[in-house]
Amino acid sequence: MTQITTVPTAPITGQKPGTSGLRKKTPVFMGRHYLENFIQATFDVVGCAGKTFVLGGDGRYFNDRAAQVILRMAAANGAARVIVGQGAILSTPAASHLIRLNGTDGGIIMSASHNPGGPEEDFGVKFNMPNGGPAPESVTEAIYQRTTVITEYKVLEAQDVDLARIGRHQLGAMVVDVVDPVADYATLMESLFDFPALRAMFADGFRMRMDSMCAVTGPYAVEILEKRLGAAKGTCVNATPLPDFGGMHPDPNPTWAKALMDEMFSDTAPDFGAASDGDGDRNMVVGRGIYVSPSDSLAVLAANAHLAPGYAKGLKGVARSMPTSAAADRVADALGIGKYETPTGWKFFGNLLDAGRATICGEESFGTGSDHVREKDGLWAILLWLNILAVRKQSVADILADHWAKFGRNYYSRHDFEAIESAKADAMMAALRGSLAGLPGQVVEGMTITAADDFAYTDPVDASVSMKQGVRVMFGDGSRIVYRLSGTGTEGATLRVYLERYAAGPDGLDLDAQEALAPVIRAAHVLAGIAAHTGRTAPDVVT
Repeated sequence: MTQITTVPTAPITGQKPGTSGLRKKTPVFMGRHYLENFIQATFDVVGCAGKTFVLGGDGRYFNDRAAQVILRMAAANGAARVIVGQGAILSTPAASHLIRLNGTDGGIIMSASHNPGGPEEDFGVKFNMPNGGPAPESVTEAIYQRTTVITEYKVLEAQDVDLARIGRHQLGAMVVDVVDPVADYATLMESLFDFPALRAMFADGFRMRMDSMCAVTGPYAVEILEKRLGAAKGTCVNATPLPDFGGMHPDPNPTWAKALMDEMFSDTAPDFGAASDGDGDRNMVVGRGIYVSPSDSLAVLAANAHLAPGYAKGLKGVARSMPTSAAADRVADALGIGKYETPTGWKFFGNLLDAGRATICGEESFGTGSDHVREKDGLWAILLWLNILAVRKQSVADILADHWAKFGRNYYSRHDFEAIESAKADAMMAALRGSLAGLPGQVVEGMTITAADDFAYTDPVDASVSMKQGVRVMFGDGSRIVYRLSGTGTEGATLRVYLERYAAGPDGLDLDAQEALAPVIRAAHVLAGIAAHTGRTAPDVVT
């Protein structure tokens, strides 16, 4: 027997979603009423009665219990149906695809993306819209406002749904369909890429290493790469999702995916290496003896996407986040298609994709995707790279060299200063913003500042405006520095400093990125007074 209980509650401070939903330490989410308040606020804003939602997550600690709570609350609030990945598992791009494929009213994704997982680590929840993309700021702000006045939530008193068993279940009056989390996504990938050509490439001896970092893409990678494409068994490592990601930090960059980097720069390196993150929406690509920056990866994918069947007719446009290098802009100009610069956050690409203005989008934070879903998609980017390699029959290093010879090279790096005391980080940014008007005309490290601003974005589709999206300092030689405080952490503040310098070629295209960027790095420290404000003289992570 089941019954609906209305539970009295009170607002809990700080339930304000960031760029990718609400993220906090797991014990916070497990606290009394915390998850329930946020989910009820979400249902109150987006509506629940008679609706269908998708539910899944990256398998991190508390994923399974949170799923049961969300299901009972959806049933209590009158949802008609929830589609759940088996074991409450869904990669973020797979969830986006299921929302679109089934025409649902949106979905709830349980993830803190690339953040560590475990009893004392991070957890997160976000709502995705019926288009499959993250909720826009107007919706997340409404959810936050609702959390500040909430007085009760509804929950169905019932036994747990058996999420291990694929098939149809009943939870009160609500239908729960537990589905294979991989199957529909793998079929989508097969429709976009030349799987016969990829199978032939692997059959001819092509070797790769795919590191899923004990996170959600493991089952997806094994199914697609090893089972459908015939990559050697063992190609996919760390392929079993674990609640604590095996103690790994599931952020695919050269720092946290060091084992992969070491292998790719060894004497026995395979032809291609890749890694993905906690929820499957980010990727890192490495060739034998060469690392591909996310900004370069976006540009190369845009320049070569036509080699894959799903993009054979060409691209409508290319969009990048503001901190991402301008390399993709040069490709768009050469192709004669639209180019767009948006704030950080995949939700800003949604309008461009829905309006048919952009086909491929990317962020410097290891996120790339296309209009096949409304999220960034790590495995999609890896498969597009493989498709390009199969057609061009060149190494990753040769493809990059050809690209730079044609378009020039945007040397690029991001320096992260993590867990800075928030007040100190805010003071630094305030001082930097206050100095912007006086920067143009100054010469730093031999470079003349030509412009400085705090990036603002007017959406070309709905005319919405987003202010204070990052401080930019531009130099006359094409170099650029961007400063932002990240919204994806759970404690303190992370200062991200983005560094860019353009080399037109033909000379100077093969330098180490940190060497080429050395004067820009020094200028970045001087202009912001990083050491004086934060006490930090070196970044925690360099990508």
